[in-house]
Amino acid sequence: MGIPSLRRAAARPMSDINVTPLVDVMLVLLIIFMITAPMMQQGIDVNLPKAAARSLSSEEERIVLTITSGEKIYINKSPIRLEDLRKKLAAIYAERTHKEIFLRADKDVPYGFVVRAMSEIRQAGIDRLGMITEPPTERR
Repeated sequence: MGIPSLRRAAARPMSDINVTPLVDVMLVLLIIFMITAPMMQQGIDVNLPKAAARSLSSEEERIVLTITSGEKIYINKSPIRLEDLRKKLAAIYAERTHKEIFLRADKDVPYGFVVRAMSEIRQAGIDRLGMITEPPTERR
């Protein structure tokens, strides 16, 4: 009776899945993907030409627009009229990647004049405007 019962058990299909070989295969595949993934991101090897020119500076010159108490406008240290400001700034920033300017205005300049200057800056295509101020003095 012992032998025929073994044959019957071997002949029946197994209803349980052996998970251990499946986990082994998945771990091997995971290791292969972890090793090969960084190699796929490198791209194509190219021999670049050599040149004697110096590299371009990554930091562009900062432009400061100054408005004095007499409503005179200066780009860095060059005087300019409000009517010519938009054209001049558009020409300066045409080839720049960072379109930012810093504005220094005297505290006695009328608010409306500063707003008109800021409007001209915006219409010249400059998207970042920084205001230069002095830190407040401490009162004791």
